[in-house]
Amino acid sequence: VQLQAFGGGQVQPGGSLRLSCAAFGLDYYNIGWFRQAPGKEREGISCITSNNDPTYYGDSAKGRFTISRDNARNTVYLQMNSLKPEDTAVYYCAADAKVCTKWDTELDYWGQGTQVTVSS
Repeated sequence: VQLQAFGGGQVQPGGSLRLSCAAFGLDYYNIGWFRQAPGKEREGISCITSNNDPTYYGDSAKGRFTISRDNARNTVYLQMNSLKPEDTAVYYCAADAKVCTKWDTELDYWGQGTQVTVSS
């Protein structure tokens, strides 16, 4: 499955962005969102099963980010609210037919990433 993440950009602190992850046949896969800031390890943000059940939110995402999916559109979304400068990173979506986890090494398919920059 070829994943495409988009929707990133520059936003002021406190603002919102909605990221999208699209792929043909995506509805059969669990989809995770990850991010990687410069000089830091890749971090799991959230994951949603093919049955539309979020399995976790990372500590940095709890209360601010929401994962959802529209299988009819073959798209998974990450709604990000109350953004902070420390949310600045490249955001990736990943897919796997079996697992839905924060451990990036366990997901098989990855998109190219979209840059999110939070600054004033």
